[in-house]
Amino acid sequence: MAPDTPVVLAVDTSHQVAVGLARGGEVLATLVVADPRAHVEQLTPSVTDCLAAAGLGIEQVGSVVIGLGPGPFTGLRVGIVTGWTLAATRGIGWEGVCSLDVIARQWPDDAEVPDDFVVCSDARRSEVYWARYRDGARVDGPHVAAPGELPDLPTTGPGVEHHAEHLGDRVIDGPRALDPGVMAAIGWQLPSAGAEPLYLRRPDATEPGRRKSALPTGPRLLRGLTPRAGQEQP
Repeated sequence: MAPDTPVVLAVDTSHQVAVGLARGGEVLATLVVADPRAHVEQLTPSVTDCLAAAGLGIEQVGSVVIGLGPGPFTGLRVGIVTGWTLAATRGIGWEGVCSLDVIARQWPDDAEVPDDFVVCSDARRSEVYWARYRDGARVDGPHVAAPGELPDLPTTGPGVEHHAEHLGDRVIDGPRALDPGVMAAIGWQLPSAGAEPLYLRRPDATEPGRRKSALPTGPRLLRGLTPRAGQEQP
């Protein structure tokens, strides 16, 4: 591979911390931290370690592919902001992709891929994120729903590990976790997911509304008070 071929960095925190590097479709290095709650602490060191494993410096990264989810609010936001910041700092392009689309493209070459199938991931609260694929292309979703509400189709992805009892015989032997090497290698070939994170539901933590006064208002406040000089009693 020519040394001047751009290096693509992939970053995804829709579930685990996943970092990958590829050049011209060739995977150079990957790093996955199997802790869905360590995004803040682990993402930046993971990018550094992945680059070191490939013998590269951050200045050699030519573009960034960012997983936009769907995923839980806090973890997903960490990956997206980190990817945006890195691209802006370096002055390089970035592309946002649906994380489920990556998993849907991870079938081995010799696998019998169903014509119609579902990829799902754990959404917590006894729910899954899911999307439907036909001939490898997403035709529905992503959505968030209870496992029992998914289409009656062959289903794979990281969500089946958590919800196999509800998915029953829909579960098939297919890709189970996002591979950041694949994401880096084909990310720019996937449909753009735009620029907005795919949260799919409101975060648990919300900004507080306007504080309500505990004092009575209007005539109730003034009733029984003596008016000031020059003022009429309400």
